Amino acid sequence: MHVCGVDLVTTVCRSGAIGAFPTANARSVEELDRWLIRIEHDLAELDRPAAPHCPNLIIPQKRFKDDLACLVRHKVEIVITSVGSPAAAIGPLHEIGCLVFAGIASLRHAEKAIEAGADGLILLTAGAGGHTGWANPFAFVRAVRTVFDGPIVLAGGITDGVSLAAARLLGCELAYMGTRFIATWESMASNSYRQMLVDSTLDDVMLTKAFSGLDANMLRPSILAAGLDPSKLDESVSEARAKQEFGGKNPEGPRRWTEVWSAGHSVSGVRSITGAAELVKELAREYESAFANWGR
Repeated sequence: MHVCGVDLVTTVCRSGAIGAFPTANARSVEELDRWLIRIEHDLAELDRPAAPHCPNLIIPQKRFKDDLACLVRHKVEIVITSVGSPAAAIGPLHEIGCLVFAGIASLRHAEKAIEAGADGLILLTAGAGGHTGWANPFAFVRAVRTVFDGPIVLAGGITDGVSLAAARLLGCELAYMGTRFIATWESMASNSYRQMLVDSTLDDVMLTKAFSGLDANMLRPSILAAGLDPSKLDESVSEARAKQEFGGKNPEGPRRWTEVWSAGHSVSGVRSITGAAELVKELAREYESAFANWGR
């Protein structure tokens, strides 16, 4: 999630949920080091144990080795690996007792991650915000469960506490939620982005390759606001070309993620801008109520 930083992570962890963030959100390895120091300091001040923070390593990123070394120095407890095999990260992270959860989008990805020694799998399904998967979550979870008995995390379309309860019933230990946390005061999103999430529904989410060369769920209103016609986007663009056009190198074009915004199918559940701690409490209440009412 491109708008996740220290404030959101620490607030979520202090509230009892795992706070995850891409290491790439820090602009340099030195900044990542400072971020981790701040997070560790803020969580150490609690008079009770906080939930762990969870950096997300993007495998193809140029900084991968340096970011990995930084996480090893800080002896983090959990790491997510994304967009590639976790094999290069697992050895160093396991040496410090860190759990590695690999993001996957297909059964073949699952097999490779299991073979590499991943401790858990994050199933990227249809409906996730930003770069998304294609598989139906019901079928995907049940298929993976036949080959993996470790922790499964469901990502994509998790709207509320009822969705979390449904994920548990489906066979997942955890679920991954992003879109609703963008619309919190602690995220690094602009007020305009937050408000657009409140004003949008599922029908405003558009699946397109135009901005990254990969399937991504983007907000149609933000595409229009950037002066682009959603019906005339180049869906055959390469990753390199998309980066050139929308990655900040083209002074005349809007920047992906910062001007053209992403959202998942769960955007229909964003009804107000709220604090992250309040949102975690709301989700917990909904989750407990869903199980209490099950079978009635």
